[in-house]
Amino acid sequence: MKTCLIIEDNAIVRGITVDILTQLGIETIETDSADVAIAHCVKMKPDLVMLDWDLPSMKALDFLQGVGDLEPSMRPMIMLCATENDHKQFSLAKAAGAEHHILKPFDKMRLEDKLMQIGMLPKAENQAHFGKEETAARGDKNKHARA
Repeated sequence: MKTCLIIEDNAIVRGITVDILTQLGIETIETDSADVAIAHCVKMKPDLVMLDWDLPSMKALDFLQGVGDLEPSMRPMIMLCATENDHKQFSLAKAAGAEHHILKPFDKMRLEDKLMQIGMLPKAENQAHFGKEETAARGDKNKHARA
């Protein structure tokens, strides 16, 4: 069974993420602190870390640097979870070791699609949930929601 370490200081977001991942058959480990998370990475060797960008105390980039200091075999795949579509933020995180990112809020369908894209879940027979038409429709819907 795949495992995911969720590093999120918001208990509601963390709980929703745990529920979605559990429904998808992924075992979860959760913490609200990046300080504790590095020790979890060493001890529990998760397959994936979902890392909130805006953390109190130890910041996401500090966590990424700490994980980067681990032996390559100990480093999990890391997905940055952010509330803003900030390409500079994503570039910084990617350079520091976060290979993937997802925007919050996300629902089960969007997270499942992302997990299939990055190899944490097997791809559905019809590929991902989002076809080109559905992705375009969601994009149009999101444009209206932000306006």
